[in-house]
Amino acid sequence: MTASRVGLRVRAVSHAFADLHVLDDVSFDVPAGEVTVLVGPSGCGKSTLLGIAGGLLRPDSGRVEIEGQAAADCLNPLTYVFQDFALLPWRSVAGNISLVLEGKGIAKATRAARIAEVLETTNLSAFSHAWPKQLSGGMRQRVGIARALAVRPAVLLMDEPLSALDAQTRDLLLDEFAGLIAARGMTVVYVTHNLAEAVRLGHNVVVLSRRPGRVRDIVRIDAPLDARKLDDPALLATEARLWSLIRADAAEADREVLHA
Repeated sequence: MTASRVGLRVRAVSHAFADLHVLDDVSFDVPAGEVTVLVGPSGCGKSTLLGIAGGLLRPDSGRVEIEGQAAADCLNPLTYVFQDFALLPWRSVAGNISLVLEGKGIAKATRAARIAEVLETTNLSAFSHAWPKQLSGGMRQRVGIARALAVRPAVLLMDEPLSALDAQTRDLLLDEFAGLIAARGMTVVYVTHNLAEAVRLGHNVVVLSRRPGRVRDIVRIDAPLDARKLDDPALLATEARLWSLIRADAAEADREVLHA
């Protein structure tokens, strides 16, 4: 799998659900081969924006444009990984991955080769015949990542994929994600409320204000993904900067929820 040559342009996106104004005039770029992280206080529209970016929602105004050409072997240019692993309990690990390749006109041998490749990439080769109920949360999320990679996505859209995991598993998967993204040159849009995740994985961190979400700032991090450590002083300083941008809005958002 070669590095992604596809990016996104988000331009003047606004959206509301009935009378609830969620996003207002949001614009930013998602450069090809980089990770763009969306952060902000609860309810600021991060997941809504991800849904718009992936075509699941149509914005009330504005647009999201795809820049570049997906590779010939890409089966699904915009592919999601969610917090919920969404694995079929009656299918093995390999069977869950196979699901996204079935009905695509792919030869059986080619399908088997793709499954073997993503199992190896995600360190799941020894678990190909295991059932989801036999796996830990971290292992089930690895299956979700492997399934997404099997379609050779041009852009990977990740909605809080680690939030259901314990801290130790999250840290391990963060390192694995970083290595995988760096090795493959993947284009990723990553939603999280965890600022340590944001600075560990992000090249650009888009900071949204409280609802209606607007772009408050875009913080650039140039350190190579595979060289970053969670306790790196520079990353900790960037994390503190992000918190300073979000803190007041987070407190307001919390009061809105409590008093709703």
